[in-house]
Amino acid sequence: MLKKILLTGVLGSTLCANVLAANTLVTMTTNKGPIEIELYNDKAPISAKNFEEYVKSDFYKDTIFHRVIPGFMIQGGGFDDQMKEKQTRAPIKNESYNNLSNTRGTLAMARTNDPNSASSQFFINLVDNTYLDKNARNDGYAVFGRVVKGMDVVDEIAKTPTRNYAMHQDVPAQAIKIEKVEIKQ
Repeated sequence: MLKKILLTGVLGSTLCANVLAANTLVTMTTNKGPIEIELYNDKAPISAKNFEEYVKSDFYKDTIFHRVIPGFMIQGGGFDDQMKEKQTRAPIKNESYNNLSNTRGTLAMARTNDPNSASSQFFINLVDNTYLDKNARNDGYAVFGRVVKGMDVVDEIAKTPTRNYAMHQDVPAQAIKIEKVEIKQ
């Protein structure tokens, strides 16, 4: 993402320059507290833009973290509190080739066995899950952001007791709601 800025020199002359814009910052408000996220627009442009488009359309409002596995990750962005899956846009290309690693606090796109099936769902890594990175035997899971503030909230969500619900496992017994997600100005 390029931005134009005006620079005024010592002698008063004005120059115009292209500079890379800063990565997008997002606030995710949950019923457990806020989580601030930096999207890697520079290193994962497809996934970051996809997430931003869902944010701008209020898609994540009143979705839940529907899969919580302590010592692994928390996953959300696809179901409401009745475990009804929301209708998504078309899937995106897997960007796991971007050399970003699934380390503690990073956000990655959730997907099926098809590497190019990610849409709205994401997960936050609770620990270093580097085996989820792209390698010779694994298509990997695309990291597209990181928690910059609120890992204590993420860790609190990870402590939530879970249960089986229909065909789903590791569903929080008490709904962990994503109340809203906003791009910080």
